[in-house]
Amino acid sequence: MSDETQETADEVSQITKPSSAPATPAGASATETTFFPPGDPSAAEHTSFESAFSPEGLSEASHGLSQASESRLAKDAPRVVVVTGLSGSGKSTAIRALEDLGYFCIDNLPVPLLPKLIELAADGGSLKSLAFVIDTRSREFLAQAGKMIDRMRDEGVPMRIMFLEAAEDVLVRRFSETRRRHPVGQMPNADGDASPGSTSVTIREGIRREREYLEELRHRADEVIDTSEHTVHTLKAFVEQHFGGDQKPELQVTVLSFGFKYGLPLECDLVFDLRFLPNPYFVEHLRAESGQNPAVRDYIFSFAQTTRFVSIFQEMADFMLPMYQREGKSYLTIGIGCTGGRHRSVAVSESIAERLATRGWQAQVRHRDIKK
Repeated sequence: MSDETQETADEVSQITKPSSAPATPAGASATETTFFPPGDPSAAEHTSFESAFSPEGLSEASHGLSQASESRLAKDAPRVVVVTGLSGSGKSTAIRALEDLGYFCIDNLPVPLLPKLIELAADGGSLKSLAFVIDTRSREFLAQAGKMIDRMRDEGVPMRIMFLEAAEDVLVRRFSETRRRHPVGQMPNADGDASPGSTSVTIREGIRREREYLEELRHRADEVIDTSEHTVHTLKAFVEQHFGGDQKPELQVTVLSFGFKYGLPLECDLVFDLRFLPNPYFVEHLRAESGQNPAVRDYIFSFAQTTRFVSIFQEMADFMLPMYQREGKSYLTIGIGCTGGRHRSVAVSESIAERLATRGWQAQVRHRDIKK
């Protein structure tokens, strides 16, 4: 399957609200700006990697923030978003959107580690926004999730839960298109263990069981999103609007100079050919210099066709770049080529990057062949 088909499987739909109000503890609101205490490293008992991930270690980690953390408030509490929901409903699209917004993201986080990671981030760290995917892939810990979230909200953690779901027929179709196995693909044995020898279930049965497993998290969700009809771009826009605040993912523009004689750069989204401009290579005292030399730059921009090209390019960029950003594109590479990649493409690329920067775009310039 192509990447495009995979993304189609994650397409998302209209926003719905939970049928009942989220079970948020009294006095706590997921939308309030609250502060929570950082951890105290001196109060923590250091253990080995193995013991930290033993059943006993995970059990201790699941008790919420430490008593030392509760004793003082953090000046800058990290924002926490928990992404959960049904398999195939678009969780991977949502977590990528949060990552573009600057969140530190972990997919398939074991539930007992959640409070410890939040405590570490709060304790003077540079991580101000955290996002975690919690779902049925780690369902041996899933029963703890609801109570742990309640406890951390009681302790002042500003946490929001986004629950993604879709109609059963839509999920079945997505799994059929991607040919992926549903994570709840085994019927538990009598002892509750879904071992390799247990009875396989259909995708529909797996979806129904997954809804049951996630029911507690759904009731605690701040946003429940039905992803049956909309596109990947719709979900990304929703995440940016509801979880990005005033922050929007920046479009990173790279202006890349190159020489056609060395081949086209494969990473370019757009390519422009400057071989119609007069070539400084044929001016003896400029030949050994590059387009970064003021004399070479002055020579190239002494021609009306150069300034006209840059002006036309800027008009086109003013038209296209906002639409690229609106469609969710994070990176754009613009190739500016001449024969050897040393003179015309270098000077014009630097001029274009400077103009883009003055218009507020994050633009950088890179010269591939300037030293060849």
